[in-house]
Amino acid sequence: MKFTLKVWRQKNAKSKGRFETYKIDNISPDTSFLEMLDILNNNLVHEGKEPVAFDHDCREGICGMCSLYINGRAHGPDDEITTCQLHMRKFKDGDTITIEPWRSAAFPVVKDLVVNRRAFDQILQAGGFISISGIVPDANAIPIRKEDADESMDASACIGCGACVATCKNGSAMLFVAARVSALERLPQGKIEAAKRAKSMVQKMDELGFGACSNTQACEAECPKGISIAHIARLNRLFIQAKLQD
Repeated sequence: MKFTLKVWRQKNAKSKGRFETYKIDNISPDTSFLEMLDILNNNLVHEGKEPVAFDHDCREGICGMCSLYINGRAHGPDDEITTCQLHMRKFKDGDTITIEPWRSAAFPVVKDLVVNRRAFDQILQAGGFISISGIVPDANAIPIRKEDADESMDASACIGCGACVATCKNGSAMLFVAARVSALERLPQGKIEAAKRAKSMVQKMDELGFGACSNTQACEAECPKGISIAHIARLNRLFIQAKLQD
């Protein structure tokens, strides 16, 4: 297969970016999208040109590093996958593919397709943990309803890739925050600080420049792990509870 690639190139956060066009051919349909970028970079190096910078790590769909906006969709033209799980057979031979970094004020471009997602770390540091001290019993000794355990596990599936932010027209991080809050609030250990946690994390999200949620459900549609926006409803309830307790 052969493709025309329109790739966003940007030297650093302060430089003006631009699209550059590359031709690539002899690509197997079974090649993953990141492997295709590896081949492109190999070609560029042999031509004496600077390779395209892009994030990647595990390439197994569990780390969220492969954050690319492909032909107008976070992680590309497939459902509930990360970019590293996308294969070139999802495209047609001869297609033009536009590749961009996440577009969000809270995720500034570092270089080319790499963005700084430390804002997510700052949100977690604001409250995404359990701080209650004391003797902690064995987890298996604490009775938990199966429905609550299942919901906590579903929320814990969030890999923090940022697709929800990149997809949202407002650049909101509500789905990410809600998933982290639900993962803890559904368990006995996390209920004590639930309202305080929700308030702290939402305030930090706003402080970092993420937009507000307007319930378009775009985040759920493009989340690689299928995280439900029902978690956002729980986050809103906990946030209001915290405000009333002030």
